[in-house]
Amino acid sequence: MKTKVFIYTLLFALILSCGKAANYSPGFIKDTTGRYLFNTNEVIEVYFENNELFLKWRGAEKIEPIYLDKNTYFVKEMNKKIQFLKHPETEVFYISEISEDEKAEITYNYKKLPDSVLVPSTYLKNKEYDKALEGYLAIQKEDSTSAFLNQYDFNRLGYKFLNDKNYTDAIEVFKLNSALHPTSDNVYDSLAEAYAKSGDTLQALENYKMALKYNTGNRRAKSFIAAYNNK
Repeated sequence: MKTKVFIYTLLFALILSCGKAANYSPGFIKDTTGRYLFNTNEVIEVYFENNELFLKWRGAEKIEPIYLDKNTYFVKEMNKKIQFLKHPETEVFYISEISEDEKAEITYNYKKLPDSVLVPSTYLKNKEYDKALEGYLAIQKEDSTSAFLNQYDFNRLGYKFLNDKNYTDAIEVFKLNSALHPTSDNVYDSLAEAYAKSGDTLQALENYKMALKYNTGNRRAKSFIAAYNNK
């Protein structure tokens, strides 16, 4: 029942908000612009254009929150009401989710990050592979089953580079994957293929040997090693 009341109240608020426009002060824009930690590998980016508030989140580059009232918004892509709050003790800005329970305490959900702090996916996007690996290893230490460590996601990215004949980045991504999944024959098989296509047959051989070590039935590894030994 509470959920239905919340939905009806929200719909009513959305109708009333049509035509409303926020007037942001330079101070508010400065304080709230930036990246907020959504989880260990994702951020919400807040920015302004022509005095309008926008978000970047999960690949969407221009999410426009619906302005409801002073410092209160509805983000349909997240299905959440949010507000910007400064923590009274740390004085750090947060994006706060507004609960449907009016008696619920204020929560500080998504912390604003310093400009110098990046999440692993951002380092990966920027091709800063050592820093990306460091971040993913930290995630792995906390939760080895994290969805952000999926070896097939890294493999797809590596093959995207490989298909574009960008061997350097393909090798770096596959190396990162092998560091995160050191007992998977698949990661070594992919890394070996990238080395082979780049012309580095010695590294290809070593990685095919690793692939065969963890999967004695790996046909491509067997074929490459046999061909190399018969030279």
